[in-house]
Amino acid sequence: MESNLENQSARRTWIVILGLLMLILAKGMFTYFVVGDLGQPTWDYRPVPDVPGESPYAIYAPQPYPQHVRGDKGE
Repeated sequence: MESNLENQSARRTWIVILGLLMLILAKGMFTYFVVGDLGQPTWDYRPVPDVPGESPYAIYAPQPYPQHVRGDKGE
């Protein structure tokens, strides 16, 4: 009687393991084939300077003396 229970338990364990493995493989295949790599994007924003005030897309006009240091016209 006990060997029958052990066989059923082992069989259920393998069924669960194989089911989870199939689920992982199915998700991977879905991601690979459906989502996939769509290639290079079509837009081109061109390089934009790192300083926000120098960017052509800046909200505010550039300051005449942007440095916040003491000195010639930068006070």
